[in-house]
Amino acid sequence: MGKPTGFMEYKREVSQAAGPKERIKNFNEFHEHLPEEKQRQQGARCMECGVPFCQSGMNLCGMTSGCPLHNLVPEWNDLVYMGNWEQAYQRLKKTNSFPEFTSRVCPALCEAACTCGLNGDAVATKENEYAIIEKAYAGGYAGAKPPKTRTGKRVAVIGSGPAGLAAADQLNKRGHSVTVYERSDRVGGLLMYGIPNMKLEKGIVERKIKIMEEEGVTFLTGMDVGRDVKAEELLKDYHRVVLACGSSNPRDIDAPGRDAKGIYFAVDFLKANTKSLLDSGFADGNYVNTKGKNVVIIGGGDTGNDCVGTAMRHGCKSVVQIEMMPKAPDRRTEDNPWPEWPKVCKTDYGQEEAIAVFGHDPRIYESTVKEFLKDKNGNLKGVRIVRLIWEKDGKTGRMNRKEVPGSEKVLPADVALIAAGFLGCQKYVADAFQAELDGRTNVKTTENGYETSAKNVFAAGDMRRGQSLVVWAIREGREAARAVDESLMGYSNLMV
Repeated sequence: MGKPTGFMEYKREVSQAAGPKERIKNFNEFHEHLPEEKQRQQGARCMECGVPFCQSGMNLCGMTSGCPLHNLVPEWNDLVYMGNWEQAYQRLKKTNSFPEFTSRVCPALCEAACTCGLNGDAVATKENEYAIIEKAYAGGYAGAKPPKTRTGKRVAVIGSGPAGLAAADQLNKRGHSVTVYERSDRVGGLLMYGIPNMKLEKGIVERKIKIMEEEGVTFLTGMDVGRDVKAEELLKDYHRVVLACGSSNPRDIDAPGRDAKGIYFAVDFLKANTKSLLDSGFADGNYVNTKGKNVVIIGGGDTGNDCVGTAMRHGCKSVVQIEMMPKAPDRRTEDNPWPEWPKVCKTDYGQEEAIAVFGHDPRIYESTVKEFLKDKNGNLKGVRIVRLIWEKDGKTGRMNRKEVPGSEKVLPADVALIAAGFLGCQKYVADAFQAELDGRTNVKTTENGYETSAKNVFAAGDMRRGQSLVVWAIREGREAARAVDESLMGYSNLMV
C-alpha cells in the first residue's frame, strides 16, 4: 500500500462530461479524462483492503457485488499511484480481456462494493482502468503478441460480441487456430451495433479487432451460421465450436394498434443508427430519424436510455420513457446495505440530456402501454398508457401489478421504441447444431459448465445465461475458452 493515508487526503475525482446541450450535437464520446497527476492520486485512494470486496464478484441477495472478472483491483490501483503503468496493465490484463470496453460501458460493480464507499466516496476504479489501458496503447505495450507455438487444433466461434471475442482471444493465446463467424457486416456484435457510438466509439472496437487479427484470429463477416453456413460443415472442419450469438429475441408489446407504422424494436433502431453513422454519416438515410418527432420509449433500462440519447442527438420534438416499476430511492435504504449493489435511482446521460433540453425528467414510472393509436393511414399518432400499482400476494409473496382505474392518458407519439428486454437466443442457430434449450430459451449447458448437449459444441455469454452485462459476457467467454481448451488438451493453463 503505497499511500496508507491516500483515502483521507484525496477526494474522489472522475472525468468531466461535456455539457448535455453541447454533447448532443454529435455522436462522439464526451468525457474529458483526468491528467496523470490527478489519476495517480485516485490510485492512492485505494485502501488495499484485507478483504477486497471490489474484486469478489459474489452474489448477494440476487445481485452481483464486486467485479465478475475478479480483477486485481487493489494491485493495479496501487501501481497507478506509483506511476508503474506498464505493470498495472499486465495485472489488469491477467483477468480482463478487454479493459478498453469495460472502462467505457461497465456500470462499475467494483466501485459499488468499494470499502471507501461505506463511509464516503468509492475509489475511481473505472477511471483508473481507462487510464491504464489508454496509456498502454499510447506506450505501445498493448500491441499484438501472437502465440509462439500452435497446437494444430481448430476452433470456430459463432458470434463476435464480447463473449465470442473473449473466447477467441483466450483460445488463440493458447495456440489454437480460431475463426470467428459474424453475420453482420462488421465485427463486434453488441459492442459494434448494440451500444451507441457516444458510449463506445467504434474505432475503439476496430482497434482491438486489428490487434487480434495480427495475433492470428480470423474474422469472417456476413456469415450467418445456421442459414448461409451449415452447422455440419463447421463440425467437420473444426475440432470444437463455441456458440456466442447473444440473447437477441426482443420482448414485444401485446397491445391493440401494435401494427401501426412507426413502432420499432430498440435493438433495430440503435443498430440502424450506428450502421448509417459509420457507413455514411447518416447521408444514406437508412435509419429512423427522430428529428422533430414525438418519441415514446417503452422500457426504463440502459437500452431505453440509449434510445433517449440517440433521439436527443437527432433533435426530437419530445421524448418520454415509460417504466413499469416504481422509481427507486435516491439513496440506499436500510434493507440494501453495503456491499450489496445499490438499488438507487440512476439518472443516465440520455436522461440528463432530456432534462437539460426539455426541463423535466423523461421517465414516467409505474405505467404501461394500453394501446397504440393510429391515424387513418395507419401511422402511429399516440400511445395510451395507464398507471399501475404493485401489491404483494399474501400467499406467494410475489408483487403483482394492477391498473389504476381512470388513470389512462394519451401521449403524442410519431415514433415508439420497444426496449422491454430480450427473451433468449435466436433458436435457429441452436437448432442447426441440435443444441438443447432451457426453460428460458437459452442454450442449455452442463451444470456449472459450458458444454451443450451437442458433441464438441460449447456456449457462452448471453446465449447461455440470458441478457446481462458486457463484463459478464467477457467472463463467460474466458471460462468457456478454458473448458474448450481442457476438452482439446486434457488440461488448461488459461486463467479465468
